[in-house]
Amino acid sequence: GPRRRRSRLGSAGGGAGEQPARRSSSSSIMSAREQQQAQPPPAAPSEAAELDAANRYEAVVPHWFYCKVTDSRERWVPFSTQDSDRLEEAYSAGRDKEDVVVPTSGGRYDVHLKRRQREAVYWEEEASEVRRCTWFYKGDKDNKYIPYSESFSEELEEAYMVAVTLDEWKKKLESPNREIIILHNPKLMVHYQPVAISDDWVSTPTEQGRPRTVKRGVENIAAEIPNGEPLQIDHLVFVVHGIGPACDIRFRSIVQCVNDFRNVSLSMLQAHFKKAQEQQQIGRVEFLPVNWHSSLHSTGVDVDLERITLPSINRLRHFINDTILDVFFYNSSTYCQTIVDTVASEMNRLYQLFMQRNPLFKGGVSIAGHSLGSLILFDLLTNQKAAPEEEEEEEHSTEGSRTASSHGGIEEVKEILKKLELSEYCDVFEKEKMDRQALSLCTEKNLKEMGIPLGPRMKILHYLSSKVEMQDQSAAGPGHSRERGAEQGSPLQRDPDDGRSCQYRDVALGQVSANYPQLNYKPSIFFAFGSPIGMFLTVRGVKRINPSYSLPTCKGFFNIFHPFDPVAYRIEPMIVPDLEFEPMLLPHHKGRKRMHLELKEGLTRMSVDLKNNLLGSLRVAWQSFTRAQLPAIEAATTDAETEPEAGTEKQPDAKPEEAPAAVKEEATPINVGRLNGGNRIDYVLQEKPIESFNEYLFALQGHLCYWESEDTVLLVLKEIYQTQGVMLDQPLPGSH
Repeated sequence: GPRRRRSRLGSAGGGAGEQPARRSSSSSIMSAREQQQAQPPPAAPSEAAELDAANRYEAVVPHWFYCKVTDSRERWVPFSTQDSDRLEEAYSAGRDKEDVVVPTSGGRYDVHLKRRQREAVYWEEEASEVRRCTWFYKGDKDNKYIPYSESFSEELEEAYMVAVTLDEWKKKLESPNREIIILHNPKLMVHYQPVAISDDWVSTPTEQGRPRTVKRGVENIAAEIPNGEPLQIDHLVFVVHGIGPACDIRFRSIVQCVNDFRNVSLSMLQAHFKKAQEQQQIGRVEFLPVNWHSSLHSTGVDVDLERITLPSINRLRHFINDTILDVFFYNSSTYCQTIVDTVASEMNRLYQLFMQRNPLFKGGVSIAGHSLGSLILFDLLTNQKAAPEEEEEEEHSTEGSRTASSHGGIEEVKEILKKLELSEYCDVFEKEKMDRQALSLCTEKNLKEMGIPLGPRMKILHYLSSKVEMQDQSAAGPGHSRERGAEQGSPLQRDPDDGRSCQYRDVALGQVSANYPQLNYKPSIFFAFGSPIGMFLTVRGVKRINPSYSLPTCKGFFNIFHPFDPVAYRIEPMIVPDLEFEPMLLPHHKGRKRMHLELKEGLTRMSVDLKNNLLGSLRVAWQSFTRAQLPAIEAATTDAETEPEAGTEKQPDAKPEEAPAAVKEEATPINVGRLNGGNRIDYVLQEKPIESFNEYLFALQGHLCYWESEDTVLLVLKEIYQTQGVMLDQPLPGSH
């Protein structure tokens, strides 16, 4: 213990006569902790003389740190000022003797004060050591200062107090491990290690014998200490990862990537919602990661794959088994069920735990998915059941859009059953009041609930999906569409151009056959980053999405992608297939289009003007060039007639719908349906100048860039706070 070690500390630099003097003087001085606890308030002028000697010593101010281990390397990270103060308050109250738990890092980590351990609340993570730090050292090979143990720091503090009080410096103190600390003066203190043996500090052999710099107090080590996060949480967002355990170009986990996303959101709030923060209208948005990869690969499938994997190109094959195969797993009904169950149950668990820890939370919940994660969420959301009153409202709102052919009677259903040689089930359908429209909305699950056996179920479903059978129906014209009810929720529609009628496909026919779980909450908005939803819907045979369709329980949907992302696909052309238009250009978070895009657009427009006006003067062309140097939104809307030539894949910003207010009134708005409440769905990021040199070189980075993208984070925050009536300090160009 500290007392036992303290008795061994001696002065190696003083004479024999100094030992008793030091012993007697040190015994008359309180320990550092006692001094700190018993320190009186600032002395009155009359008492100044009495406390003259003691005033020279001021107790060190502690700060709490935790040890972060990355690739077997330890790094000591300071808690925020807010968290450290809370920990010190609990410690000073003597609560470290009990098993008290102090929430830190916005409530995502709990510190068990007695055990000195920091544990993650919402996800699996190795517990990390926590330390109350006052003294630090740094060797030649260390990048940052490392805190001494609490007991050794107490010994150093006591020796320092003696030196200050008696004004006796240049003392050589020897610890039981033969480590020598020399206190030259308050600003210069060094720590020598024995050359012969290794020690507790785990230094490298080349460093042994070299002095370490010793510092007292966190204020002397230039540590970056954050202030802490706002306590108020306004909104909760669950983030689902894509294929594989790594989520970015640095092979980091979903937890680390979401940490980045959260940190960027805090800086964006300070930069763009400063007024709302100052007026205490808002706090912050909490982002929590949802991990499904580990659950999938703990089913034993990895062992099965290992048996059949060829031994050649070992690393590549293991990489494929661990990442790309997730796509194939999701298309297997067995493993798809595991994945959707894991995602839904994990989001429900996190929501329940969050509400337990934040009982006063009144905000909304949104969900975000990256890559394959967005497809999983989309499939889950299309299979959610709306509340009965919402379904009724949906029925009334769409009544006028239905055609007369949608209201076939029960007698017509009987005719269909007779044609399918299923007349014995007429009474069942009549009892359930199934007309022809209701029949067209039926899923396999509905038929099963009605007690229809497997064989007849398959016949009915085949009939509903068959082109020939649908054309035989006298009441259904090829151009008529039927809306699916909110409960079945399929947004999917066959293409009328290939001779089939526009029928909304059954989720069980379009998606992988699985029992999709229900979420315990209704998401406000669904954000998809680098999403292949459009491609998967097309591959499933779906070419159109009904403009009047919206997700049953989620009214907002944003499809955000980088222009070079090889995995991302658009959604809007599936809703409006006959109109060619660009996705919305995401405004740069600093308020204008990137300079290289403005320059490229200006040069393109100038060349077009020169082509169209061969006899025109250079002045006209120059005016065209300078027009582009306005904010992004104006540059994107002038000279609409030149857009077909100017627009390229790398230049997704030429679009009439991003016009300023004056031009917007004249431009025809694009109706992209109700999937995002009538607002635009596809949003494209602006590529960086270096990325525009080679699209292929930055393709992979384009798919993994969203976690640290300020523009993406700002759109997410803008849309979330818009639902609460809170706007940006300065509206960005292109904001709707």
